[in-house]
Amino acid sequence: MLKPLDNRVVLRVTKEEEKTQGGIVLASAAQEKPQTAEVLAVGPGRMTNHGKLIEPAVKVGDKVIFEKFSGASVALDDEEVLIVKDSDILAIIE
Repeated sequence: MLKPLDNRVVLRVTKEEEKTQGGIVLASAAQEKPQTAEVLAVGPGRMTNHGKLIEPAVKVGDKVIFEKFSGASVALDDEEVLIVKDSDILAIIE
């Protein structure tokens, strides 16, 4: 497993539907890039200039929405994960 550094978060991106509500199958080029994911690992946070640690607001297992074109894709154990900064996460899905 990956152990992210600083304010980084490792995400497993949720697969999006390949069909529209009307049943039309979409080509991969026509599909929206997914923006929801599950948090797999969280870094310790970042230090301010005054030496205070600011921890990320998410925890392992959270379902989140993240910015569309953020992060770096990494292959890990036959699956692709995304490493993003905690500031690229927009919301937690409850």
